[in-house]
Amino acid sequence: MPLRFTPEDSVLLVVDIQPKFMAGIEEADRVLRRSEFLIRVAKVLDIPVLATEQNVDRMGGTDERLVPHLNQRFAKMAFSCAGCEDLTTALQFTDRKTAILVGIETHICVTQTALDLQEQEFDVAVCPDAVSARTMDRHRLGMERMRDSGIMPIHTEALAYEWIKTAEHPRFREALQLVKEFA
Repeated sequence: MPLRFTPEDSVLLVVDIQPKFMAGIEEADRVLRRSEFLIRVAKVLDIPVLATEQNVDRMGGTDERLVPHLNQRFAKMAFSCAGCEDLTTALQFTDRKTAILVGIETHICVTQTALDLQEQEFDVAVCPDAVSARTMDRHRLGMERMRDSGIMPIHTEALAYEWIKTAEHPRFREALQLVKEFA
């Protein structure tokens, strides 16, 4: 059965997009820009956007460009977001069973989160254009491992259009404006 995405069942998880971490990430600008695009589309469609921050005291918080568009931020020390009790509680309260992941690093925090959420019976997808690692081989290996484990890769723009489904959607024009802005 193919995994389909709806705004009513989706939650967007933004994994550790913190400037100190991003400094060493391959194509960090792409990751930030594509993540911001999807976050803003999610907000237009009333999809919850939850973010994690790894070791905040040492590494600082989420990139300021993203903060106004987030519903909640969660500090964590575990590499997997599922290791953050406050976040897992928030996920349970959303009653949504599809988690979409963006952020860093593909082969560590994103992969561990994806696998843990899958074990918790979430449908999990990852946006390859909105994740990365310190090197491209680490990114590719992380993506391969997730895909081999049943995690669905989907481009941020493809996901936005799947959420909207039709040009007759009441918020299509708002989403289209974001597509153009982030093209």
